[in-house]
Amino acid sequence: MTDQTQRRGDVPDTAAVPAGPTAPADGTAVTASPSYLTHSEIIQVMVGLMAGMFLAALDQSIVGTALPRIVSDLGGLEHLSWVVTAYLLTSTASTPLWGKISDLRGRRPMFQLAIVIFLVGSLIAGAATSMEMLIGGRAVQGLGGGGLMALALAIIGDIIPPRERGKYQGMFGAVFGVSSVAGPLLGGFFTDGPGWRWIFWLNIPIGLAALFITSRALHMPIVRREHKVDYLGAALVVGSVTSVLLYLSWAGEQYGWADPRSLALAGLGAVLALAFVLVELRAEEPIIPMRLFRGPVFRWTVVFASIMGMAMFGGIIYLPFYLQVVKGYTPTESGLALLPMVIGIFLTSIGSGALVTKTGRYKRYPILGAAITLVAMYLLSTIEVGTSFALFSVYIFLLGAGLGFTMQTVVTAVQNEVDFRDLGAGTSSVTFFRSLGGAFGTALFGAVLSNRLAHYLTEAFAGAPGAAGSVGGSLSDVTQIAALPPDVKGPVLEAFVQALQDIFLVAIPFLVIALVVAFMIPEKPLKTRFDASEVEQEGEPAPMAFE
Repeated sequence: MTDQTQRRGDVPDTAAVPAGPTAPADGTAVTASPSYLTHSEIIQVMVGLMAGMFLAALDQSIVGTALPRIVSDLGGLEHLSWVVTAYLLTSTASTPLWGKISDLRGRRPMFQLAIVIFLVGSLIAGAATSMEMLIGGRAVQGLGGGGLMALALAIIGDIIPPRERGKYQGMFGAVFGVSSVAGPLLGGFFTDGPGWRWIFWLNIPIGLAALFITSRALHMPIVRREHKVDYLGAALVVGSVTSVLLYLSWAGEQYGWADPRSLALAGLGAVLALAFVLVELRAEEPIIPMRLFRGPVFRWTVVFASIMGMAMFGGIIYLPFYLQVVKGYTPTESGLALLPMVIGIFLTSIGSGALVTKTGRYKRYPILGAAITLVAMYLLSTIEVGTSFALFSVYIFLLGAGLGFTMQTVVTAVQNEVDFRDLGAGTSSVTFFRSLGGAFGTALFGAVLSNRLAHYLTEAFAGAPGAAGSVGGSLSDVTQIAALPPDVKGPVLEAFVQALQDIFLVAIPFLVIALVVAFMIPEKPLKTRFDASEVEQEGEPAPMAFE
């Protein structure tokens, strides 16, 4: 049987079990159910989905190494942090919206819309003539990036049965790991080569390829039903997330953590979050259905994802600082030096996915991942100026291995528990809470780095009043640190290493909590397919057409 004849409703190969009926030519209403694809079709779709996710994940890290050159060209040093914050803000706030709207309007058109929005933002950022224009382009990129991250995983939930899903979702974990290291590497390469604008223009061919592949290979059923978009809930969740992220971005930099303006933002975020919950309890089509929290798998998984997101983003983002500042690597060299971590993510993400498919068991992997990540963070807290690269490689390999065990197995667990009608909302919620954890971790560890670095510099130069402040002014440029006199450079590097040690130590209590939470996640047998009753609304069949 050829791939062309292996369609929904025919006898499949061993990769998947097609469950959905083929839509009649006359448009007669049929009972909606998932439309699982054959293995060859899945591989084609995976290429397009991974290209889309790679775009979103890459742009979380690729800009960092190019920022000094960007500021030199565009000016606006006071707006520097917003180049990163604008992307994080819109991508995190929009994630649950994409998931819910895709439940109502269909996955493929929403995924393709997210790609288009992301590419528009890339064009704006690449053509930016001012810092304000660049920040606007990054905000548009984030709006599309939130959809790419959430919908790629939701589409996998649509086309692959839960029992088979692990081996495919493991590939997404590997893509995320590659992007976390390829970002700084490519950012340094383009900045030192053709120019920083290419870090945005690179997205265009990748995005167009993803559009072509998903248009050609991804044919999914669209469930036509009456719906009402929860605009109030959308406004509240965006307002709440925006307020909290602005607080995390500004507090400690422009204002103090206890400054009345900072506290007002935090308070506003909390009030809007409470209002969002109350609205969602009454909404006909909630953005994040509160009924999902009744499921113990979903409830504990979002807590686990939040904490691991904090450790992942908060830890990984500061490893290049050690390599570039302490070891004196270039941005390109530091990206290459992080390859052991990518190998760790590759092995455990793909390996655990295959084992989940083989055994139907997933609970052991979040537990194992949290435990390994905990050990890795402790080991990283012991690094010194003279730590060998071989030993450092072992530490970051363990960090990658721990993260790989946790990145996609929790998504499989949630998708297995929720009803098919809530698949998009459930998947995007996990991504949403993981991103929130990452935002909090980045801000928290950034505050730890700046505060402890100032403390250690003051101690190191206690005998020279004012020296710590003058040295601290040079820390914004790695080349200035490398050019310091040996008698000054030594204490500066030692202070920097001690501050990094404190970052990893701060992460340890959170990882202990994550390990405890991992034990609380129940293990339910993975389904081989969704039942049609999970998709039907009040027992009535839903009209269906194919995208």
